[in-house]
Amino acid sequence: MSFEIERKFLVTGDFKSQAYSSSRIRQGYISTVGKATVRVRIRDDKGYLTIKGRSNEAGISRYEFETEVPLQDAEDLMRLCEPGVIDKTRYLVRSGRHVFEVDEFYGDNEGLIMAEVELSEEQEAFEKPDFIGREVTGDRRYYNSHLRTYPYKLWREE
Repeated sequence: MSFEIERKFLVTGDFKSQAYSSSRIRQGYISTVGKATVRVRIRDDKGYLTIKGRSNEAGISRYEFETEVPLQDAEDLMRLCEPGVIDKTRYLVRSGRHVFEVDEFYGDNEGLIMAEVELSEEQEAFEKPDFIGREVTGDRRYYNSHLRTYPYKLWREE
């Protein structure tokens, strides 16, 4: 059993000049009800199946299981997904000892750019890059599974 510990932030400045890698991601959700979400992801030319448990009260940590699956299987599983697909480019940016994953969203989530940093423990210190804005850890509106059904374009004006 592994746990994912991460914090999420809105991105307010230039990050692309600091990125050392990027990949295109398309993902759908087989199930988002009950105790876990089941996600299918295609990242460039590889497929993944991920199961994520519910977050703790602070929204920082949760159970995660991920395994690589053949690309054709991932394509087939995408057809079983609930309506709505997340489409984004993920950029990797190093800051101190950590790597920030910066997601630039497309489609109905166009205009949303978020950064996540994975930590070893909830209270671990990290260096925030200059492009980091407001923290949104624990705000369910920013979960990909939520963005799929209630996209950013519908609530960004609120």
